[in-house]
Amino acid sequence: MPRYRITIEYDGTPFVGWQRQAQGLSIQGLLEDAIRKFSQETVGVRGAGRTDAGVHALGQVAHFDLSKEWSPGRVRDAMNFHLRPHPIGIVACAAVDAEFDARFSAIKRHYKYRLLTRRAPPILDRNRVWWTMQELDAGTMHEAAQVLVGKHDFTTFRAAQCQAASPVKTLDRFEISRDGDEIVCAVSARSFLHHQVRSMVGSLKLVGEGKWARADLAKALAAANREACGPVAPASGLYLVAVNYPPANVTTSSYPPSPAPEIPDV
Repeated sequence: MPRYRITIEYDGTPFVGWQRQAQGLSIQGLLEDAIRKFSQETVGVRGAGRTDAGVHALGQVAHFDLSKEWSPGRVRDAMNFHLRPHPIGIVACAAVDAEFDARFSAIKRHYKYRLLTRRAPPILDRNRVWWTMQELDAGTMHEAAQVLVGKHDFTTFRAAQCQAASPVKTLDRFEISRDGDEIVCAVSARSFLHHQVRSMVGSLKLVGEGKWARADLAKALAAANREACGPVAPASGLYLVAVNYPPANVTTSSYPPSPAPEIPDV
């Protein structure tokens, strides 16, 4: 049974999140609907990360199995056709070995968080940044963020509903830079706790405002207490940028193609 790996881009604004739910549109549910429409197969799609409502993706990864073999290019195009008009796009598709698992094979996940610091509200970037009229010191924020890099108990920055077995995670990178009116936070780790990135960014915004110092952030981390966290940043500024896998997990397998699915000309 062939397995397919897809790379997905989406605007999370209109969705209840990645995970299929009883009410509301989810990315997972719409992907499964698109697969069923072109293949006549009902399958489950497993994603690398279960992004929350309003969170965006530039490089979400998922996999699914089909009983018939299709050209990966045709799978991509057919899914994109049936996903319209929803703001979800299949950027790439590949046939992979059965051992590949979008979630459990991942060795690193990369997120970015965007803050817009200017008096005027975002127009083209509405629902895609955290807008603040306050000036923020990106350099001070970057310096403070380094206390979070490494292996720590991140209970302070963990949502109460987080289902992870342990609050201990290893943060590989946390870089903060300014580009004009925008501040970008780039974070990498093998895995994250629920709301971890948004919680860390919210606390670092306090540093950028001068309300917290690096020592205050370190103290909040050491407290291992959710009450020590600053405000949680809104979902609108968060993006899942990319997911990395070992080379053995991304090797494209070769399957004889089945007849292409019918896609109307548009």
